[in-house]
Amino acid sequence: MPRSDEPVEPVEGLLRSLASQVLGSLVRRYGDFARCEDAVQEALIAAADSWPSGGVPDHPLGWLKKVAANRYIDRVRADSARERRERAALDAMPRDALVAPPPDAEEVRDDVLELLFLCCHPALTAPSQLALTLRAVAGLTTGEIAASFLVPEKTMGQRISRAKQRLREAGARFEPPPDPEHGPRLRVVLHVLYLMFNEGYSASAGAQLRRPDLTGQALNLVRRLYTRLPDSGETAGLLALMLLTEARGAARTGPDGVLVPLAEQDRSRWDTEAIAEGTDLITRTLATRPLGPYQVQAAIAAVHDEAPSAEATDWRQILALYEILERLHPNPAATLNRAVALAMVRGPHAGLALLRELESGVLAGHHRLLAVRAHLLDQAGETAAAALVYREAARLAGSRPEQLFLLQRAACCAS
Repeated sequence: MPRSDEPVEPVEGLLRSLASQVLGSLVRRYGDFARCEDAVQEALIAAADSWPSGGVPDHPLGWLKKVAANRYIDRVRADSARERRERAALDAMPRDALVAPPPDAEEVRDDVLELLFLCCHPALTAPSQLALTLRAVAGLTTGEIAASFLVPEKTMGQRISRAKQRLREAGARFEPPPDPEHGPRLRVVLHVLYLMFNEGYSASAGAQLRRPDLTGQALNLVRRLYTRLPDSGETAGLLALMLLTEARGAARTGPDGVLVPLAEQDRSRWDTEAIAEGTDLITRTLATRPLGPYQVQAAIAAVHDEAPSAEATDWRQILALYEILERLHPNPAATLNRAVALAMVRGPHAGLALLRELESGVLAGHHRLLAVRAHLLDQAGETAAAALVYREAARLAGSRPEQLFLLQRAACCAS
């Protein structure tokens, strides 16, 4: 029976949280990713229409699974253009697969993680893997994903459609990857979750700096992955990194919504329980597992989080860790962060010299490279030049809170 006293406001959040579980269950049962996703969307629309007025069912997940399964079957039967092929597919299915079982009848399994591995299939390009994961697992709309990638919604819709078609052509199955593929696929999964978390922690566009729903989804998935793979050092490292980073989330914006840099944050607002959990996890992992990039990043985050003040931060240790990170996994983002640490240890001119190495690479013209250069110019006393670079960084930033922060810094340098 529905609960008529259920408040209306939580329905959207509840549906978002259940969507990937329903999709995972349906794909496992029927295998057709694209048609299953359409059926799930129809079930979500039906729930959004009926639950606010009629109440949330006692078993919302089971309700959604049943409605989605019925919509899937309706779609198969109604598609006259492919009637012969789909009739054969239906005849080949076990009869009990055509009826959604009651919520408690199915074997308990983590369909969302299987869905995540499917979205990260090696037949897909890296951008398609991320886009499909954000759509199917994180529950973002095509428009939200398009905004994250800074492309038109139509373009992103076509990319996601092609990804689903490519999965079909590759014969991708809803099952754990075979042993030879497990390691490479796990690395892709971790990278996609890392990108998902980063997009939630520092949104690439829009009026809000953070997307706590997205960071929460990524954290939840990595935690579940770690439960399944407790011996994976990099899975543990990524979980620790997310815990230690998200612990600072509440202090990253001021009352006006503008970004607050790490050195100026109110550390009393940091989540001490998350810091303790993340620090303990990375300490144990570093002592027992082969070293990897996520573990090094988690160790850097732990140094920041354990410092009682910005002035007490052990920048020499952070610089050493960034040097290790660049040896393990050379990339422009690590070099950019090392430039900041180098400036804190050896002065702003040393950091500026390192930044020049990035000016002809993929970060050339990126607002974050410009923001770091402006910060170091300011530290070096070149305030007029810093103001100009801050303004250029603000012009290129997609996030409104970042734009406001950079413009404020430019004004301070110019005054």
